[in-house]
Amino acid sequence: MRTVGVEEELLLIDRSSGEPRALSSAVLARAAKNTAENPDTEKHESDYREPEDEAFERELHGQQLEFATQPRESMDSLADEVVRWRADAARHAGDVGATVAALATSPLPVSPSVNTGSRFQWMEEQFGLTTQEQLTCGCHVHVSVGSDEEGVAVIDRIRPWLPLLVALSANSPFWQGHDSLYSSYRSQVWGRWPMAGPTEIFGSAERYEDEVRGLVDSGVLRDRGMVYFDARLSHRYPTVEIRVADVCLEASSTVLVAALARALVETASREWRAGRPPAAHSTGLLRLAAWRASRSALDDTLLHPLTMRPAPSREVLQALVDHLRDALEDSGDLGLVRTAIDDLLEHGNGARVQRDLLDRTGSLSAVIAECVRRTQAT
Repeated sequence: MRTVGVEEELLLIDRSSGEPRALSSAVLARAAKNTAENPDTEKHESDYREPEDEAFERELHGQQLEFATQPRESMDSLADEVVRWRADAARHAGDVGATVAALATSPLPVSPSVNTGSRFQWMEEQFGLTTQEQLTCGCHVHVSVGSDEEGVAVIDRIRPWLPLLVALSANSPFWQGHDSLYSSYRSQVWGRWPMAGPTEIFGSAERYEDEVRGLVDSGVLRDRGMVYFDARLSHRYPTVEIRVADVCLEASSTVLVAALARALVETASREWRAGRPPAAHSTGLLRLAAWRASRSALDDTLLHPLTMRPAPSREVLQALVDHLRDALEDSGDLGLVRTAIDDLLEHGNGARVQRDLLDRTGSLSAVIAECVRRTQAT
């Protein structure tokens, strides 16, 4: 069974106003203090981190907090850990007068504050306003692979299916106090990085490495960590890292994205071993598919990954399940995936939930308050 790990980025929110607050350093200090004082409580019985390891990390902006789960085989155990770390993040933030929300962009206006540190400061100097405006929260999924060659073969084959993860996770309709008219405006902001987005087919690990080396050697990027492909070989772990999803409002949606990501990797690996070539869609078409998913997500048509022609979202998602059926059955995740997709189609992803809340309340602050509650729901 392939293992899956999740990295989630959360917004640090003022409990009274709902505005993002640049408190990541204070929250991380509080988390470290609590870990030192209560190592057994902070470690969680089912985790296998070493005591010195921390789940929480700083991100680019002071208004963000990131956590990473352990690699998991069971989606139930992954769900438990996501819920626990969200609760711990809220508790640590509460100690400094804030809370957390799983929102991929801030509904209220915000002036992002870039964190200190040589890496973040270099990015701000190099990319200017693009760096300053990147207060967006994503969900990155790591799926284990046996080798770089297998990983690159997977990356080549999952390209046309990744926009569907954008559609399912879309959770960023508002930007600086206004409706962006997108379901995942985070995707649009993230796409401003010159090294972000879909890739051409690599064909081999050697060609992948040549491309990455060339990007870094160009001097535009600081290091390999800034190669922001939609899916890439992790530079830290033996995994394929899929980076397209918004942070999901509900933990159950995070688990859905993780289950689909693992099934995509497994299915692609089987195709590679069977000698089936990847679909030859151009990066231009893949960008259009990603844009379509970002724009309307589940509320309109999507581009079908096999034909790159518009089709109803329900039909396209059924094609996704059909494509992954064998892998989902083997992992025991088919029922979970079907139920979660049906629930999103009926009740909406985070973007639809946020817009419905605004329609009912007329207040973006009320939207944020409800999203804070849902972030911490079990």
